[in-house]
Amino acid sequence: MKMPVCVETDEKGSPFVTLGPYQLRLELENISGEFEEKARTELLETPERLQQGLERLRELIKVDKGLSLPVEDDKFLTKFLRPFKCNAEQSFKIMRKFYKFKLKYPKYGGVCVTPEGVRHVFDSEVFVFLPTRSKSGGRIMIINAGSKWKPKEVTLEYMFKSIMVAIEIAMMEPKTQVGGVNVILNMEGLSMSHVCQFSPSMAKLIVDWVQECAPVRLRGLHVVNQPYLFNMLYALFKPLLGEHLKKMLSFHGKDFKSLCDKIGSDSLPPYFGGNAKFPEYPGSIFSDMLFYYQHEFKEFQTYGYFTESKDCDLMASHNGKNTVINTCGQPG
Repeated sequence: MKMPVCVETDEKGSPFVTLGPYQLRLELENISGEFEEKARTELLETPERLQQGLERLRELIKVDKGLSLPVEDDKFLTKFLRPFKCNAEQSFKIMRKFYKFKLKYPKYGGVCVTPEGVRHVFDSEVFVFLPTRSKSGGRIMIINAGSKWKPKEVTLEYMFKSIMVAIEIAMMEPKTQVGGVNVILNMEGLSMSHVCQFSPSMAKLIVDWVQECAPVRLRGLHVVNQPYLFNMLYALFKPLLGEHLKKMLSFHGKDFKSLCDKIGSDSLPPYFGGNAKFPEYPGSIFSDMLFYYQHEFKEFQTYGYFTESKDCDLMASHNGKNTVINTCGQPG
């Protein structure tokens, strides 16, 4: 049974939802303490390396005349740079793909990809964010792709738009830039009507986006409660998965102990085998909280490419030498 909760605001006007001993909110403050240490050890981040990366990334963006971004905004650039261990070339490669995708597929990355535009998806609880973080500091997102997903009410197009919004949320949070994202795919109630939503071309679009365009650290993709029918759906996606994504993928079924071993029992609610006791909350509350950030999301849609340009490796001068930006890699 869902407890009655509401959105509150702190002294700075930032929204949050109290869920038992926890708070659900967007954590937009700068990293410190354990996250600062995690950035240093896992992402090789020091103030000097971060500053050097920002300067180099700024140079690369300025060379690409078709790309419109707030190049003097360190906070904005850091969200692209940090997941790639301050490697400006690698960050820029994914940044270009991120914005090229939005240009090529405007219905998935256009002006309606905001909390308001996908509100009904969050209201339906197809996407759920937990108030806890994984034992490694990652944001935990649940995708209820079975019984809670009503394709007539939430089309696959809007499912994908919601992924785009979720990625923007992850990019906004400095802690998530460092700790990454853990996705739990809850397939309980999967039916043939769900499986039939996916075409080979749509499957490829989703996988390509996750593997090639998303500037976040994916720390784990966990499939739970999958019925036998899931094998048919997975057969569509499996040939498209690269080695990195395969390593991130775990199939748990109803073995929640293995899920807790990966994410942390203190991070998961009892219905996933954990001991983090917080009340379930209606999806509309999360939508209400996100609405406070509608302006920021609308601003995000003013950045990027706005005309087609030849998609080729960009030659840029670095220390007097020509550098070909053709690296391709996943966030560290």
